[in-house]
Amino acid sequence: IKEYWKLVVKNFIKSYKLDNKSKILDVGCGKGYLLYEIKKILPDISICGFDISEYAIENSKREIKDSLFVQNAGKKYPFSDKHFDFVFSLATLHNLEIDNLQISLSEIDRVAKNSYVMVESYRNEKELFNLQCWALTCKAFFSFDEWLWLFKQFNYNGDYEFIYFE
Repeated sequence: IKEYWKLVVKNFIKSYKLDNKSKILDVGCGKGYLLYEIKKILPDISICGFDISEYAIENSKREIKDSLFVQNAGKKYPFSDKHFDFVFSLATLHNLEIDNLQISLSEIDRVAKNSYVMVESYRNEKELFNLQCWALTCKAFFSFDEWLWLFKQFNYNGDYEFIYFE
């Protein structure tokens, strides 16, 4: 969908004060559509993204393909500490088992100066059921309070947001 990510991109740029000198990483980038939209607004920004799906990376937009690679989000990231000005992960972390979730959140925190994760959660049994039906690859079914506890236990210091399936 044309410009689907435009509003998200504008909010990221404003909230995290991104500019053409920034370096960003998308954890679980899929085909990199969000990174592509960022490059349209900030053409000189340094982007990087990875996804576990070889298919997604192979079928990404040619304009950003060289900035993407195959990587499991639950494994150590090949970057130095605080390498990126901003690291984000949208609707990816639910696919990880808890030990890999801990690694991923720790790695995001380690390589980022600023970070943001969006995770799926639930507030009641109906939302849990809907989440279970929607996220067929989901391994991390956690309530709002459980996510907060995990963030604290795993020393994740970045920003976060929850989505619910009402």
